[in-house]
Amino acid sequence: MNETHRINSQLKRAYQGPAWHGPSLGELLDGVTAEQAAAHPIPGAHSIWELVNHIIAWEQISQQRLEGKAMKHPADDVNFPPVNDTSEAAWQKTLEQLAASNQSLRDAVKQFDDSRLDDLVPEANYSNYFMLHGVIQHDLYHAGQIALLKKAVQ
Repeated sequence: MNETHRINSQLKRAYQGPAWHGPSLGELLDGVTAEQAAAHPIPGAHSIWELVNHIIAWEQISQQRLEGKAMKHPADDVNFPPVNDTSEAAWQKTLEQLAASNQSLRDAVKQFDDSRLDDLVPEANYSNYFMLHGVIQHDLYHAGQIALLKKAVQ
């Protein structure tokens, strides 16, 4: 197994499981309603929905960077896209977007050659390898926040 396959496996485990650390992001979100996702049980903290939008944004940004597109740090409304529609249908669409962004990033990683892992990301001072491990860590960091928010809204 080459390194990109290992990274792909970790991306999948972080989202779908089985994960060594506990529930995966997808497992944590299973059964969360739109009302729970939009709630702000901790003053000043993001909602579950806002965190999911943020995860989607960074998976997409990381994929674009992996594909060689130079991208500066995103504007606030891209980094944390606002939640304008809090309906159950909109929440289900967000969950579908999360699944699609994770799958798309994993598909891009599958196609990525190991020899390019040490190459620097365009307009960044870090490698593709560092970025890919970073997106896994990022997903899991926010999964931990979601786990706490989920407990706070139940």
